[in-house]
Amino acid sequence: MNTSSEIRLAMLGMIEGNGHPYSWSAIVNGYDPEKMASCPYPVIAQYLGKQPLESVKIPGARVTHVWTDNPAEARIVAGASKIENVVAKPEDVIDKVDAVIIATDDGNDHVRRAAPFIEAGLPVFIDKPMAINLPDLKQFVAWQKKGATILSTSGMRYMPEMKQLETRREEIGDLRWLTSFTCKSWERYGIHALEAVYPHVGPGFLSVQTNHQEGSDIIHLFHQSGMQVTIAAINDAYGSFGQVHVYGTKGSLTLKLADTYTAFREQLLAFISLVKTGTPPIPFDQTVELMAIIIAGIRSREQNGRVVNLKEIFAEL
Repeated sequence: MNTSSEIRLAMLGMIEGNGHPYSWSAIVNGYDPEKMASCPYPVIAQYLGKQPLESVKIPGARVTHVWTDNPAEARIVAGASKIENVVAKPEDVIDKVDAVIIATDDGNDHVRRAAPFIEAGLPVFIDKPMAINLPDLKQFVAWQKKGATILSTSGMRYMPEMKQLETRREEIGDLRWLTSFTCKSWERYGIHALEAVYPHVGPGFLSVQTNHQEGSDIIHLFHQSGMQVTIAAINDAYGSFGQVHVYGTKGSLTLKLADTYTAFREQLLAFISLVKTGTPPIPFDQTVELMAIIIAGIRSREQNGRVVNLKEIFAEL
């Protein structure tokens, strides 16, 4: 636990298709608009640019160190997002920061990346999804049971548009069916669509079934409440990302989740609060359930659409 005036963060790792080292670092530190214009993900400069420049900063925290898989990219990120230190290898940040952010979204590679920092006793934020195979999920559960501070979330959990689901609950009535959409693959982006709706449904999912065809997975989930959730992950449907439909006993609601800046800022604030206070923003058991759903969806697809009960996954944990 760190109660000092400024939390020092390390931003570690960057793989193809994920620009979080640029965006997350900029949201914490502020950024240089001219240098950010060279970021290979133009959407980042777009949503940052919609905010008053002086407002893009999180007081009380700073990304002080950065490392990327391609060393040449680290200096570009550092210049755009005002990071003072570029390190030669990730472990160089140990003893220099209060917490680390693993900024890659490959759920098969997070144990390797996180291990040195968890073993050093540093709080670790892991980009979604935390783990998409059982051995790695077992390892994270074991670390957490031994006292490691681990947080992994999708920014979609914090999308401000989802607040309408609660403020308009009376007109919607009791929830019966939710659909949530993502582009890209179930393994990499399914957690986005799932975690957007999960806080409003709550833990207690029972089973997962995947209907697969080339380039897409449609995943059907049953919840202990009787509610049903359908997640669509269609690789090339980028323009439909973040679409949520809610169906209740009295009415329905259509939402387009688009305020990426606010969602990422709230996500980072949650981790910074965890580092400062030691109090998790969400129970770790919920993260484990979310990962179990992802793993069950993969298993169902590999087994020709078999209904996979989550009890089966938990028994293997």
